[in-house]
Amino acid sequence: MEAINEYYIDNGKLRKLEEWREEGEGKLIYEVIRIINGKPLFYKEHYDRMINSFKLNNYKNDITYDEVLNDINNLVKSNNKTLGNIKIIFNTKSNEFKIFFIKHSYPTDEMYKEGVKTILYFGERENPNAKVINNSFRGAVNKEIKKNDAHEAILVDRNGYITEGSRSNIFLIKGSNVYTSKVEAVLPGVTRTEIIKVAKENSINIIEENIRYTDLEKFDVLFISGTSPNILPIRRVNGLEFDVENDLLRKLMRLFDELICRNTLN
Repeated sequence: MEAINEYYIDNGKLRKLEEWREEGEGKLIYEVIRIINGKPLFYKEHYDRMINSFKLNNYKNDITYDEVLNDINNLVKSNNKTLGNIKIIFNTKSNEFKIFFIKHSYPTDEMYKEGVKTILYFGERENPNAKVINNSFRGAVNKEIKKNDAHEAILVDRNGYITEGSRSNIFLIKGSNVYTSKVEAVLPGVTRTEIIKVAKENSINIIEENIRYTDLEKFDVLFISGTSPNILPIRRVNGLEFDVENDLLRKLMRLFDELICRNTLN
């Protein structure tokens, strides 16, 4: 069981964790949202992506923006937790949903300073634009990450293009330009979208372009983006080393931290 803490939400009702019912058969559409100062970070963007995942899977559910938000606020208040990650799951077969806290692991200060080790993984997710649980793919990638003592795996598709991380999006920097894969090939991460926005607002050039893994050595910087890591520098991909002190990288990290502060002030 992934759920932690004392309470969870089951179809809009607050229940004790000991009342937990395991999921039945059915495709599971999900979102993971970070809670900071008791507030769901970038909630609107997560809700919109969830509705888009419904559409991509031909799943109809009339749950509203306010209903989900009220459930999240109830969960946070009842558990008396102002920091952490929550997960929302919709079962497309039973039409049931749950919201609950999950264990979180945020990068350390040292990771943000020194960067992390990653590997290339030659594989791609089915229907990358939709956030759907795929335990077999996740398990295979995790096995390689653990075997190589890496923090994350960068996915490479059948055509040799970098798409995304196994649980993150990937950005690259070359000179004054910031690159990321075209949205058609990836899960449109909420953090990814917000990084692109904040970059454009600060006149930083963003290029959405598919990059071949064989061209990685041409880039100065790589970094991960996601709900838990925010912006996390990559020190190494397989045998390639990258700059973790790059000025543009550090500027983006500062701008994104400021954006989070503005969105979570009480």
